[in-house]
Formats: sequence, C-alpha cells, structure tokens
Amino acid sequence: MLKSARKQQRDPEGRMPLAEHLRELRNRLLKAVVAIIVVTVVALIYYKQIAEFLTGPVIDSVGCKKGEGIGGGHAEPCAQITANGLLAPFTIMLKVGLMTGVVVSSPIWLYQLWAFLAPGLHNHEKKYALGFVAAGVPLFLAGAWLAYAVLPTTAGALVGLTPSDWDNLFPADEFFDIVTRMVIVFGLAFELPLLLVLLNFGGVITGRRMLGWWRGMVVGITVFAAVATPTGDPLTMSLLAAPIVVLYFGATGICLFNDRRRRRGNPDAGLDDDEASDLDLTPAPVGDVEPVSRPDDPEDPGPTRRNGYDDIT
Repeated sequence: MLKSARKQQRDPEGRMPLAEHLRELRNRLLKAVVAIIVVTVVALIYYKQIAEFLTGPVIDSVGCKKGEGIGGGHAEPCAQITANGLLAPFTIMLKVGLMTGVVVSSPIWLYQLWAFLAPGLHNHEKKYALGFVAAGVPLFLAGAWLAYAVLPTTAGALVGLTPSDWDNLFPADEFFDIVTRMVIVFGLAFELPLLLVLLNFGGVITGRRMLGWWRGMVVGITVFAAVATPTGDPLTMSLLAAPIVVLYFGATGICLFNDRRRRRGNPDAGLDDDEASDLDLTPAPVGDVEPVSRPDDPEDPGPTRRNGYDDIT
C-alpha cells in the first residue's frame, strides 16, 4: 500500500519535508499513470474504430479511390495507408491506444498536477488554481482537436507536391507517429498562455512585462511551431503558431486586468522587492519636552566629568 503524504498536520504555509514531497510526487504520478493505462486498455478494445476515425479524414482528402490502387494513372496525386511488416498492426494498435489514453485521461493527470502544486499555494490562490484546471482541460483538448482538424489539409498540401509519375504510400506506423506527436504538441502548446497567467497570479511576472515581450514571443512561438510540428511544412506551422499567438495576447490582457485589480487593493503591489516605495513626508506632531539636567546643577551632578568630557574619552 502507498503511504499517504498528507496524514500529518498540514503546515499553514504549505511547507513539507523533502521526503514528503517525493512521496507525494510518487503518489500523484502513479495515479496519473494508472488513469492513462485504464483508458489505454479500453481504447485497445475499440482500436479499429479509433484508427478508422483518425485516418478517415486523411483518406477522404488524399486517398486513392477504391478499385484504382497505386499506379492507376490518377489525374491528381493520391496515397494509400499501408501496414508494413507482420508486427505492424500490433505496434499500431499500441500506439493508437496509448495516444487515446493520454488525450482522454487529460482531466485526471492535469488534476493530479494541480493537486501536487496546490499545497504550495496560499488559501486565496487555491481558488484560482481550480479555475486553471478547469481551463487547462478544454485548452488541451482544443489543441488536440486542432491537430486532428488540420491533418487532412496538411496531408493534401504535401501530397500535392508529388510528381505525376510517382505514387504515395503512407506507412501506418509512421502516420500514427505523426498524428500522436501533433496531438500532444498542439495540446501542450495551448497550455502556454495558461502557464503565463498562473505566473502572473503568483506575482512572478506582470502584464506590462508580457506586453513588452510580444515581439520576442511571436518570433519564439513561430520558431517553436517550426521545430515542434513533425511535418515541418509552413501550413501546419502557421496553423499551430497563429492560435498560440492569439492566446498569448489574450493571456496578456487577463494579466493586465489582474495587475490593475491588484493595484486597487495594494498600491505597492507592482513594486519589486528592492524597489523603494513612496514615503509619507507629512510632519508629525512633536511630543512633550523632556527636561535635561545641567552639568552645573548641584542637586543633579550627572556623570563624572574629566577634562570637560562626560566619560573617560
């Protein structure tokens, strides 16, 4: 049995010993992996239906018509999906099942990620964390859906580059590798704006600073899209970069609004730790005058004086 890391009294500031952090991380990872495995096993039962669902739009877009086959002298370039090798169907089944398990179980492993980070948050920040989880799942699924939606267009653009005398064969294992990478990359890329908002609510970055980064972020997102997309074509790269740029500016607007709300409650909220705040220089009333004894007062001789000084100096 796994030992729970939360049986002891919780620290109000979320502090935990290192061993407790590692035990908590192990438990959260195990729960996430179990969820992925359970969904993967169910997906393996419906492997053929899922595979047809993934390949259907591509076949409709660039697939050769039934009965014509490869080398039939098509008016336009077309392609066929093939399984090469005896073990190829089994390998493809595992890939399809695992990809489905990761996507479908995303609400569970995203929640486990939040549950691991939540103890380090203040009580007033945990309510925002729940909203981050609620927004993170739709964003990840939206990225996965976008990857699935643009795949036929991408395949059509790439197959259209084929010379008229050539034929196209799509190895199924390679095809599902591309689909898996696109789904995971698109889904995680859509989480970037959410991460920036999380850092802003935690006081790490400000909306004004994010707005000043917009040129570098646009270039960085474009480079990331070019590297992350497995096909490498400009169309897929643009289809990935454009929504992330839009989401980035949307996240910047949310951060600017949050900074404005924070300044209303605390005028010094936007200051750095080493930045001086404005001082209140209004004169304060002086209290009552305290009497001071005179050195020549016989009733109060005061300290012993030597050579005109009050001490040995």
